[in-house]
Amino acid sequence: MGIEKIEQTFTSLKEAVALLQKELQVSYLDALIETGDNLLAKEVHVEDGLPTAEIKTRLEELYANAQLAGLTTEQRRQVMQLLLLQAYKQEKIQANHQMTPDTIGFLVEYLLEKVLPKKQGLALLDLTVGTGNLLTAILSKLNQNGWPKIQAYGVDNDDTLITLASMATQIEQISVDLFHQDALDGLLLPKVDVVVSDLPVGYYPLDERVTQFKTRAKKGHSYVHHLLIEQAVNQLKPAGFGIFVVPKGLFESPEAKGLLDYIQANAYLQGMLNLPQDLFASKRGQKAILLLQKHGSGAKQAKQILLGDFPSFKHKEQFQAFLGQINQWERNSLMK
Repeated sequence: MGIEKIEQTFTSLKEAVALLQKELQVSYLDALIETGDNLLAKEVHVEDGLPTAEIKTRLEELYANAQLAGLTTEQRRQVMQLLLLQAYKQEKIQANHQMTPDTIGFLVEYLLEKVLPKKQGLALLDLTVGTGNLLTAILSKLNQNGWPKIQAYGVDNDDTLITLASMATQIEQISVDLFHQDALDGLLLPKVDVVVSDLPVGYYPLDERVTQFKTRAKKGHSYVHHLLIEQAVNQLKPAGFGIFVVPKGLFESPEAKGLLDYIQANAYLQGMLNLPQDLFASKRGQKAILLLQKHGSGAKQAKQILLGDFPSFKHKEQFQAFLGQINQWERNSLMK
């Protein structure tokens, strides 16, 4: 029944987005944002006679048929994810702006639950929130697993992505404070217990803005993912954790020494797990999950760093066995 509800809602909203895209002559993402605004306002916005009365009536029928009120938070999130996936079929979206798959989000959440004690008022930040899929996947799973009230924050400097994240979290009824700004600028939010981010890969063009960063390049532009790791550690409370989706070869680049020096001076490298190869189109694009813990009272280097390769999700027994190894590591090596 749950799948049928999701399919019905998705089909109705997909048609509504297509109607608005054609009627308003806008991109798919803009039409999706307009759809979300209409749903939240519970009325169809009309400007300069568009959409026409006929299309407006059809949109109202589609919104009523969607029956969002009958969906759980997780079901709403799945609908939004399916609608966003349609954007990737229609529009060329650069790799750094693409949605983090749920499979990766759930692994990040799994590690988060292993390293953090369940507590009231956990403060969680995504420094590169994008459309919000990684953050909402984590929050939805934590909620299902009985975590008490969580204070969540997201930062992004892209107008369209942060608008999509705002619209999606409101529709999904997930509370997130979103900040539209450069994540490497001064952050106007409190320190947090954990930072999660699927880090963009590439060079940061504003050299003058990062002169105080320890991980900046000695010459030329700096790697943005290095800078964001430093910014994340700065934003963590003492003994807080950073869980990052990073390139598999993070520590193999010419600038890796500067990043390692920074980590050794400010945090404990607690783990590095390569994600399944079949999640990525090429070996060059393969990613890993980096686990850091900021220095501070109660933080100690794990007896053994968590290293390894996640098996393919297709190999269920091997995958479950690997999760068992992570559980054993948490019990025997990590000191919470």
